[in-house]
Amino acid sequence: MNFDEIIERRGTHSQKWDMMEPIYGVPAEDGIPMWVADMDFRPPACVSAAVQRMIDHGVYGYFGDESAYKAAIGWWMSERHGWTVDPSWIFTTHGLVNGTGMCVDAFTAPGDGVVLFTPVYHAFARVIRAAGRKVMECPMVNREGRYEMDFAAYDGMVEGAKMVILCSPHNPGGRVWTREELQGVADFAKRHDLVLVSDEIHHDLVYPGECHTVMDLVDASIRDRLVMMSATTKSFNIAGSHIGNVIIPDERLRRTFGARMMALGLSPNSFGVEMATAAYSPGGAEWIDALMAYLDGNRRLFDEGVNAIPGLASMPLEATYLAWVDFAGTGMSAEEFTRRVERDAKIAVNHGSTFGAGGEGFLRFNIATPRARVAEAVERLQEAFADLQ
Repeated sequence: MNFDEIIERRGTHSQKWDMMEPIYGVPAEDGIPMWVADMDFRPPACVSAAVQRMIDHGVYGYFGDESAYKAAIGWWMSERHGWTVDPSWIFTTHGLVNGTGMCVDAFTAPGDGVVLFTPVYHAFARVIRAAGRKVMECPMVNREGRYEMDFAAYDGMVEGAKMVILCSPHNPGGRVWTREELQGVADFAKRHDLVLVSDEIHHDLVYPGECHTVMDLVDASIRDRLVMMSATTKSFNIAGSHIGNVIIPDERLRRTFGARMMALGLSPNSFGVEMATAAYSPGGAEWIDALMAYLDGNRRLFDEGVNAIPGLASMPLEATYLAWVDFAGTGMSAEEFTRRVERDAKIAVNHGSTFGAGGEGFLRFNIATPRARVAEAVERLQEAFADLQ
């Protein structure tokens, strides 16, 4: 596991690398892509070995018998998260953006409201709007550089809502929600009779000293409205496999979701199933532990360097590899600080405004890249904002 290895990704149809110039104007030859949420690391050896076995066999027919795959999911959730999952609860979607879209399609109707605690992962709002539903933003409170939810305020903001989507751990703020905060979400969903979709795709990417709590373990009384989402893709850097798990404990909700899956003819591809099965294993667990130790070093390096620039503040990461940097203290417009990052420092980043209300004034940086590249990005940022020193 050599996370310091520089792997050439340009010219490989990598969205992160090959699209940063067309989209952001950051030149491919010397730009640093810190936007798309995938990592510049090889996946665990067990995953690569599984793909190699498929290649060596040489026949790529329809996949059958998901028992080993579902058993691997069950083992992982039990061993790593203390959560018992019945195999019958598991649906496989084409990644979790597709899983989100399927939930919106199955459990809401055109014109219904879907609640988001913003700022939050931008694909949620994109999918909701494309489905003809209404995005209902409940802005979080930024209390001394840490996001919190204000349910007393939200109670008067969600008339007409049918669903709430929670990002746990939170992207882009990096929060690991406490059990008490998750209970607040559960109570909110019950008060307003909302289907609660808990997207826990980042639940393996938690830093030392933090502990993720699975929403299904918080309150048994919400099972009749709870949909869980998880995936191997973010954890093991296999996003191109486009596979995700929608896990539904309640039989009534399962029937509804399963009917929509059947109507749309959705089924997983064999490469994704084999990769996920291999990842959810002792070898995958060892790799994740090493990854988080490495990312912890990247996190410290990035935060120390960015926070040394007057007016910039990197929100402390409790989980994920996505640093959320506040530029409000510079007094600059979004256009100005973004220009300095993209044109002067030549770093491609996600714009805060795309994450919804409360994201203005922020940029999101992906630090899941070799440490030397993180160090270079910090140096470029310090130079781009040298006049503030």
